[in-house]
Amino acid sequence: MQTSQSHLAYLALEHLIVTLALKPGALVTEKQLIDMAGHGRTPVREAIQKLAWQELILVKPRVGLQIAEIAPEDHANVMQVRRELEPIAASLAAEHATDEQRARLIDCARAMDDCALTGDLAGFFAADKAFDELLEDACPNGFIMAALGPVQTHSRRLWYSTASPERMDRAIALHVTVIRAIHQGRADEARAAMAVLIDYLAHK
Repeated sequence: MQTSQSHLAYLALEHLIVTLALKPGALVTEKQLIDMAGHGRTPVREAIQKLAWQELILVKPRVGLQIAEIAPEDHANVMQVRRELEPIAASLAAEHATDEQRARLIDCARAMDDCALTGDLAGFFAADKAFDELLEDACPNGFIMAALGPVQTHSRRLWYSTASPERMDRAIALHVTVIRAIHQGRADEARAAMAVLIDYLAHK
């Protein structure tokens, strides 16, 4: 998993976008994002490039940077991609994850369980991002993960905008089921559990 300054800047800004601290449609400057991310100009510029590729930040000539709006059709479009690809990714990760990745998955599940106990929604979304990155690391099919990366982030932002403690508890339970199946190398169970999770997340 990347730990470069640019990746840390990306994680900081992605979290602010997902948790709506950076509001959809807001105009921002590079300097504002540097201050908010707490990293230097070059790492933040690289983070902005990645967020622009994911269509979370729009680079507008002569205007500046705009946080992407949330469109009515985004949820259905995002979940369509996740429903097709993410169960396959979970299955492949269960088969190919290293021992270190499996250990980190269990850490991720524990972090999610802690968030359920404390009602920490932002903490859960940070743990969910960590899980997505572990899935990306463990899945040997880079094409699947290149397609999933942007929609997972869009999905997280959409879900945060309507989240409640009750929905978070159920989402965490379903995530932990997926994580444990991947950790134990049970490919078929991981695929099925991920399909159940995506179906749950698809219903707003």
